[in-house]
Amino acid sequence: MLRISQIRLQPGHSEQELEEKIRKTLHLKKSESIKYQIFKQSIDARKKPDVYYSYTIDVEVQQESAVLGRVGKRNSRIQKIGQKKMDYQMPVHGNEILSHKPVIVGAGPAGLFCAWLLAREGYCPIILERGAPVEERMQDVQSFWETGKLNTESNVQFGEGGAGTFSDGKLNTLVKDTCGRSRFVLETFVRFGAPERILYEQKPHIGTDILAKIIRNMRDEIITSGGEIRFHSRLSGIGLRFQDRQILQKITVNEDETLPAEALVIAIGHSARDTFQMLYDSGLPMQAKAFAIGVRIEHPQRMIQEAQYGHIWAGCLPAASYKLAEKMEDGRGVYTFCMCPGGYVVNASSEEHHLAVNGMSYSGRSGYNANSAVIVTVTPEDYGDRHPLAGIGFQRRLESLAYLEGKGKIPVQCFGDFCRNQKTVRLGEIYPQAKGGYRLSNVRAIFPKELADALEKGIYAMEQKISGFAREDALLSGVESRTSSPVRLIRSENMESEIRGIYPCGEGAGYAGGIMSAAMDGLKVAEAMIRRFSVPLI
Repeated sequence: MLRISQIRLQPGHSEQELEEKIRKTLHLKKSESIKYQIFKQSIDARKKPDVYYSYTIDVEVQQESAVLGRVGKRNSRIQKIGQKKMDYQMPVHGNEILSHKPVIVGAGPAGLFCAWLLAREGYCPIILERGAPVEERMQDVQSFWETGKLNTESNVQFGEGGAGTFSDGKLNTLVKDTCGRSRFVLETFVRFGAPERILYEQKPHIGTDILAKIIRNMRDEIITSGGEIRFHSRLSGIGLRFQDRQILQKITVNEDETLPAEALVIAIGHSARDTFQMLYDSGLPMQAKAFAIGVRIEHPQRMIQEAQYGHIWAGCLPAASYKLAEKMEDGRGVYTFCMCPGGYVVNASSEEHHLAVNGMSYSGRSGYNANSAVIVTVTPEDYGDRHPLAGIGFQRRLESLAYLEGKGKIPVQCFGDFCRNQKTVRLGEIYPQAKGGYRLSNVRAIFPKELADALEKGIYAMEQKISGFAREDALLSGVESRTSSPVRLIRSENMESEIRGIYPCGEGAGYAGGIMSAAMDGLKVAEAMIRRFSVPLI
């Protein structure tokens, strides 16, 4: 098989034009048959107005050696590769006996992928999810956005699919992957209903509408493979026995049901604050970690299109994204996160009288506005307490202020008013594209002065990279407080806590930062359990 890189075609090209380009690159005649597959696709807009799709293509040809001879061995764009890509390898099953089914707490990406791999290998896991199945959950969330009445157990944070269900559904990650997990996760998404293009797009996404369907399909296969999913089931306690070290013996669900357990995966996500408290009180080793706090910023998507692609191609290419980062004079970082092209700012609250926002896009990314988090790094030094749960307290304080500032609705402020520290009373050309009610407010009043100043300076600096980013009528919404977990549940290289039998996993445990990395961490934990345990004889 041959791999060709840097095949460039203008937007709007046809499949026939792509094949002709492949044939021309390989000096093939029309009579010579080929099979090809896109390995990678990206948009190259570095030299506007010249904008291209850039492809890396894997091609099967007859008489491969002769073709290589014609194109020349020194052509760095054409390489001979193996017939098969790097495949994900399933670990060999261990010998330690499991007397009870493994239990996974949380049905977000980490928990679902951990459960799916264990179920596929015959371990018959039990998933405990405090929230509702995704169909019921979507109704609860829509009702909250329309009425303001919050269901604290079924919302944007809690329920089947995790917080990522109500997001842009981004499937890119910066995690180094030498084991094929990333590709395996993408292929799994395709298997359960995602479009095949996510296998080769540089920045794949599927949107909240498609993601919900995938989650239902994964659930069905987990159950068909012997797994069990219990909704409205909150982990409320862990029971230990003591020998040379602490060992898990049982768990409590919803305060009154006891289950024996010797293998427990903690994949609770970043917002299960009561569960973190219970785990801390039970002696599970954990520590505070850095995270980030900030706002959502909205601009017209058309403005972003023109900034990224130029005026000529702005209307011809998919919704453009951006990723920006600035370093302040004091060393504090300000950066964009979870950018949602053509998306919505959503009320992502999970506690009464506290308000948090997030961003969400549907698969079409067809909304009028673009939005992104603009966030500032915070550390235990910023809130003056190194207690493992102090970061949660800091988040709560800002979320309480956001709730008060917006009188229960999303507080919104024009950037110019943010800089002047005054309440917005009139919008400019940009109107909020929000899920949930909003109120014109003073978002700056939510933040400590040093964080508000950093956000202002960071947004002004980003203007140098995207013209219009710091425009007076850009909209800020607050507070973006759930960017990542403020807690890390400590685990060993074997993925296990000091309390034997407990496996911290995913974003909530402090080992992931998005759908892909959480799913990959779920696989890593499942692999560790498979290497240790034999299939339970239950």
